[in-house]
Amino acid sequence: MTNNWPNTLTWIRIISIPLIVVVFYLPVPWARPAVGLLFALAGITDYLDGYLARRLGQTSSFGAFLDPVADKLIVATALVLLVQKDPQPYLAIVAAIIIGREIAVSALREWMSQVGERAHVAVSFFAKCKTTVQIIGIALMLYEQPLFGLPIYTIGMVLLFVAAGITVWSMLDYLRAAWPVMMKSR
Repeated sequence: MTNNWPNTLTWIRIISIPLIVVVFYLPVPWARPAVGLLFALAGITDYLDGYLARRLGQTSSFGAFLDPVADKLIVATALVLLVQKDPQPYLAIVAAIIIGREIAVSALREWMSQVGERAHVAVSFFAKCKTTVQIIGIALMLYEQPLFGLPIYTIGMVLLFVAAGITVWSMLDYLRAAWPVMMKSR
């Protein structure tokens, strides 16, 4: 069944991507805080859809497929926006690490599924930590403006660097888990 509350929240996250892009480029002073808040709300729906799926007994194979796709789409879009607005090499490298890991792990999961070993690369604790730090960091960078005297963009950047470190760690964790199967399949 694909028509349920958790999947609806996931679709809302996907549909919010063009809105995030449009608001990001609005020539008004409130655009960046608004886009940061929109992204944060989208991040909250990422946790809420999984919680509701389990709580309401509405898990589905379609939801299990769509949720990570939505996550990757919204994060990649936000990273592209941030790099375009602040084209520094260090930010581009962090974005490439995060997006590259998402592509690599998705491909690894697909391959492991094809060889009947998908359980070896189930979502890990490191991946959940990565997602949390990444969502908060990106939301703060999108928000950009200081808040209560705090340098929100800089705090977000630090969190994004931490997320990049966890990203590499979690990818290595997935590769370690998949390694025996990869060696058997050579």
